[in-house]
Amino acid sequence: MKALVLGGGSLKGAWQVGAIQAVLETGFRPEMIYGISAGALNASFMVNEAGIQYVENGEINWDLVNKKLLRFWIENITRPSDIGILKSRFSLGIDTLMSRFDGLIDTNPLHDKLKKYLNANMLRRSPIYLKVGAVNINTGEMKYVDPLEQYFLDYLRASSSLPFIMPAIQIGGDHREAYMDGGLREVVPVKKAIEDGATEIYCIATHPKHRPMEHFNYRSFLSLIERVKDITVNQFENSDIDWAENYAESYMSIGSFKLARKINLTIIRPDEPVHLELTDFTSNDIREVIKQGYEHAYKKLFERV
Repeated sequence: MKALVLGGGSLKGAWQVGAIQAVLETGFRPEMIYGISAGALNASFMVNEAGIQYVENGEINWDLVNKKLLRFWIENITRPSDIGILKSRFSLGIDTLMSRFDGLIDTNPLHDKLKKYLNANMLRRSPIYLKVGAVNINTGEMKYVDPLEQYFLDYLRASSSLPFIMPAIQIGGDHREAYMDGGLREVVPVKKAIEDGATEIYCIATHPKHRPMEHFNYRSFLSLIERVKDITVNQFENSDIDWAENYAESYMSIGSFKLARKINLTIIRPDEPVHLELTDFTSNDIREVIKQGYEHAYKKLFERV
């Protein structure tokens, strides 16, 4: 089984979109797509578009899937207000005092886009298998769901809901089932893909293995949140990828006594940090980061051949 695994990374999902284009240009055609956070959004968009084409034409044009994904980012993610609107200090203060804090930004703009571009029925009819991951903020448990789940779109929204910055998502309106960004537990869902039987995997992460930490204003609340997120996400991402690489290598070390399936694993991740600020970016920034992702992945894949 061929799987495309898309890691989390907030706006760095734009870099991932460029890398996806390079992967598809190799002729790779995924049968399964897994995603966390921004990767979950990219994965769902691809599976949704593949479903539309399959229902209409009986086949999937992956070049067109890629073009539609590129167009979505370029036309819809052009400024911070496309993602969410920062709440007023007054409302944040009142909500905090009344124990009803629900994130720093109102994410309705992003969620409205998901409603416009994604259809739960089409996701279910798509021939491409899809799973996204989110974390139950009450129990701390990681949960992966596919479109057959009744509240799949709620889980998808939750998977990309950044802690503190965005609100927790109540699944089916149940406050006991509140979920947030899957990156709280796993950033790159490659282990899940392997558990589900994937044997040929292209994994696209959005953070470098070694991340230099420049000085920043740690008294800025938003900057501090971003730095804490970068530190933890980078560590989780490295752990996820290290586990997968060790698993793939273990097949070679045990000889004929096959305790593991042979895995053909390709990891694509940036060499340097991808710079995009959630509170300050333009459409040109998105285009540039997409270009960077494509060029980096193309070079890696070309050298690999």
